[in-house]
Amino acid sequence: MAVIVPLPSAAPPRASSRLHTAGRRLLRRPASVAAGVVIVLFVATAIFAPWLAPLDPLHSDFLMVRQAPSALHWLGTDEVGRDVLSRLIWGTRASLLAGIVPVLVACGISVPLGVISGYAGGWIDALVMRVTDAMLAVPFLIVAIAMAAFLGPDLRNSILAIGVAALPAFLRLARAAAMTIRTEDYVDAARVVGATPLRIVFRHVLPNMLPPLLVQASITAAAAVIAEASLSFLGLGQQPPAPSWGSMLNAAQQYMVDAPWMAIAPGAMIFVLVISLNVFGDCVRDALDTRRR
Repeated sequence: MAVIVPLPSAAPPRASSRLHTAGRRLLRRPASVAAGVVIVLFVATAIFAPWLAPLDPLHSDFLMVRQAPSALHWLGTDEVGRDVLSRLIWGTRASLLAGIVPVLVACGISVPLGVISGYAGGWIDALVMRVTDAMLAVPFLIVAIAMAAFLGPDLRNSILAIGVAALPAFLRLARAAAMTIRTEDYVDAARVVGATPLRIVFRHVLPNMLPPLLVQASITAAAAVIAEASLSFLGLGQQPPAPSWGSMLNAAQQYMVDAPWMAIAPGAMIFVLVISLNVFGDCVRDALDTRRR
């Protein structure tokens, strides 16, 4: 007589439907819409910088050194007569690259390791977590500064350093999500019907850990923007004369009394972008959290 094995009745949640529902909730919230519009404007500014910048950001005019905002230079000029608005627009590229690329680097390395650690367990999990704990013992910005100083002052090196510094947060999140999902009923049902561990990971684990990863990505992107500005301010990021908000602040610190507009413009851009990323991340978290409905 055949033995019938009862399968768990719970069905796997569809990640795509969750994201679709969260998207509709985001569109109903003014804060998320406003933050999303600001982020899109920054992205568009970075893409179309050659057409938006009114002047050459590298052109120096020593007859216009530290000139106040005027009809010719809307945000004034810097210490060597370069147009602040043009450098601000071109500097958006460095800040957005520093906000996006480190997140991709951290996700590309941390998520596979976190899934393997959380799903497999055992000595693999112990080894990965000891390394992660050691990295978490040092603050995020200190790790980025140390790596950037070791690799050399350059935008690419600073982006790589920020990505490595962001690894522990994504790794712990991916591990925790994998450990939670592997105990769900639909994963047990997949094992019973003969699904391989690889299929379970790609079919059930990875799609259902996407929502928390999106929230973490938005928060890390905001921290990465601040980190890039800090590294450029210290001379470890984008190198002059290439424009960067952090390097613009570094140059402006000597002229805070005589030319405050040199610091106000890049500081305001960093503030607005970071606030928008944080607000959008909070709204995404609220939209994906079923306990807040």
